Amino acid sequence: MTNQRILGLLCVLLIFITIDVTAQTLNIDADVRARFEYRHGYNNLFPDDTEPAAFVQQRTRLNIGYKAEKLQLFVAVQDVSTWGDTRQILAIDGNDSFSLFQAYAQINFNENWSTKLGRQVISYDDQRIFGGLDWAMQGRFHDAAIIKYKKGNIMIDVGGAFSQERPRNEGNGFGIQGFFTYKAMQYAYLKKSWEKSTASFLFLNTGFQDFRGVDNDIPDGVSYRQTTGTYFTFPIQNIKMAGSAYYQFGEVNPTTDLAAYQVSLVATYKQGKIVYGLGMEILSGTDQDGDSKNKSFFPLYGTNHKFNGFMDYFFVGNHANNVGLNDIYAKAVFTTGEKSNLLVKAHYFGANADLTGDEDKYLGTEIDLVYTQNLMKFVKLNVGYSHMFASESMSLIKGGRPHDNTNNWGWVRLIINPNLFTANLNKDSQ
Repeated sequence: MTNQRILGLLCVLLIFITIDVTAQTLNIDADVRARFEYRHGYNNLFPDDTEPAAFVQQRTRLNIGYKAEKLQLFVAVQDVSTWGDTRQILAIDGNDSFSLFQAYAQINFNENWSTKLGRQVISYDDQRIFGGLDWAMQGRFHDAAIIKYKKGNIMIDVGGAFSQERPRNEGNGFGIQGFFTYKAMQYAYLKKSWEKSTASFLFLNTGFQDFRGVDNDIPDGVSYRQTTGTYFTFPIQNIKMAGSAYYQFGEVNPTTDLAAYQVSLVATYKQGKIVYGLGMEILSGTDQDGDSKNKSFFPLYGTNHKFNGFMDYFFVGNHANNVGLNDIYAKAVFTTGEKSNLLVKAHYFGANADLTGDEDKYLGTEIDLVYTQNLMKFVKLNVGYSHMFASESMSLIKGGRPHDNTNNWGWVRLIINPNLFTANLNKDSQ
């Protein structure tokens, strides 16, 4: 979408708000964040004879929300760019960094039923399967429609999406190829809450366009995979427990069936100014020497940076159809001041499936440190450092790169997210 079309959409929204006598509130927020990163083995093992990378990336987002008695409108536009990616005094910005992040309407039929239509974030539970991916500057959205029901401590969402590149007179082939970019998606989500516990159930059906031809660019049918499972939270005295279990089945492609699973469990306990945590996650994988089915679980549309180490070696645009993962981790969050804390987290990684030649399944150990300081109202600073101690077996799943080079990553992030404007637009209040 061009900049002119996005600006035009904002103008139409603002005009609509000013003339609608039923309008109740208008809210405008800003989200400006800049992040410096030093990458020396981030996301993959660091190769020989290569220089580390360093850069600053920035997101500038404007959120406009409107609420009436039975109607909500929300539009979020953003610019995501790397410092220096546009030449100074360039007449036309050619880096295509400006985009429409969200644009949806929610219609409330009554106190229980509503529908939400348009470009939107879909996020549930711990964001393992569906999440907003706020760590990534661009975030994650879906062009979807959702029917929503909520009454008391029960909520039900039923949603779906159908993706096309452009309007056509003939054919429905979807030529946009990307990492798990779906052609069609349908899901149902149910959540029940109690005083101190919750339980949810998700069924997700996603269809991916198949291709054929010399250049693999001719649409040829759709393969569907299903993901179903549960997420739950409950206390055991002063210990908070949370966990999940999901199963994936269906097709990876027209010739390969899928049978995969995920289970996780984490316990957290607070003592004084320290929060302790101990957890594990198992994501099934496919043997490197081959298997009768694809047994590799992939968490699809979650906030994967949140899981399995902040260095993103697994399931962040990588590790699909691979040997899976066994992740055992421990963490502690120390309160270091009135407005600051320090997170220390350690992961022990192992392959879930067999590596070629029956190599050792131990992949490596990662240490993550994150310091957070609230500098003032609306302004927060994060400083992070991570180090991967990779084993020889890590090379087998990372393209044969050497495992014994230093693999570390450091970053500093500043987040500024003030409320710019809030107004009650009812005529009776004027």
